[in-house]
Amino acid sequence: MNTAATLLVGVAIFVGILGIVIPVLPGAILSLAAILVWAIVEQSTTGWIVFAVAAALIAASQVVKYTVPERRLRESGVPRRSMFIGVLLGIVGFFLIPVVGMFVGFPVGVYVSERQRLKTHAEAWASTKHALRATGVSILIEFIGTSLAAAVWLFAVIFLV
Repeated sequence: MNTAATLLVGVAIFVGILGIVIPVLPGAILSLAAILVWAIVEQSTTGWIVFAVAAALIAASQVVKYTVPERRLRESGVPRRSMFIGVLLGIVGFFLIPVVGMFVGFPVGVYVSERQRLKTHAEAWASTKHALRATGVSILIEFIGTSLAAAVWLFAVIFLV
């Protein structure tokens, strides 16, 4: 694979990682797709092994990013309904307020739902903070898994291919 094509794959992986931190793009999928393209063009055993390891790391992070925060939310008493309303308002916010709308809509949605359910500001705000922490943990888990996959790819590009 030529240097320009390898650089483009690296840029796509980087954009994918940014898409995890700034949830506009499906970051992990974009990064994995870039590594797949690299493996297809590379046409080597190393390329396919790198892709398999990257796919395993990203798949594992996708499983863990849902199970760990979900368990923490259950323990703190935040219902799925509130998270669902937060996600809905986050999506609406994404379209109403470019760039930052999702970051505004999600906590507002969780807070409004929890305020209606719990009746007090203090309890609703505590639940909202739990939801925000769980979301942050989820993003961090996906970021780590995808970054590890990117590191495997980069190691292969620099030292193996």
